[in-house]
Amino acid sequence: MFSSDNKKQKTTTMETGTQQNIIAQGTKLVGDIMSEGPFRIDGTVEGNLKTSGKVVVGKSGIIKGTLQGENVDYEGKFSGKLILSGTLSLKSTAHIEGEVQVNKLAVEPGATFNATCSMKGAVKSLSNDALQRPKPTQGQPQPAKSAERPA
Repeated sequence: MFSSDNKKQKTTTMETGTQQNIIAQGTKLVGDIMSEGPFRIDGTVEGNLKTSGKVVVGKSGIIKGTLQGENVDYEGKFSGKLILSGTLSLKSTAHIEGEVQVNKLAVEPGATFNATCSMKGAVKSLSNDALQRPKPTQGQPQPAKSAERPA
């Protein structure tokens, strides 16, 4: 019935980068989540979620806590701190409250966005040369100077 042979056990590994994590409607998860894969949230998450994959929050999705990631499409409710290195896309049904740090922000009409927002994009610095008025070169007409008359 039982074999004493030492057979090799077959292990199966899943690539989290291609598998989507789903928190279904009616599910409430309390705690911290870390993942490298994408998320679809239609339930409730209370805690911290950190992922390098894309996060999609459906109309019934609720997050209370901190969400760290790259890109997020939001249709549900959020309360807490959003820290994204990419784009936050708010659909018309989204309701966001708290603190938001993003690179890019897209908001559809109808979305509620009651948050302190800072955008951390690439800032192009201006050199002093660009701030100074260009000097006219020879051969170009000079602007007319107004003549002052003594009173």
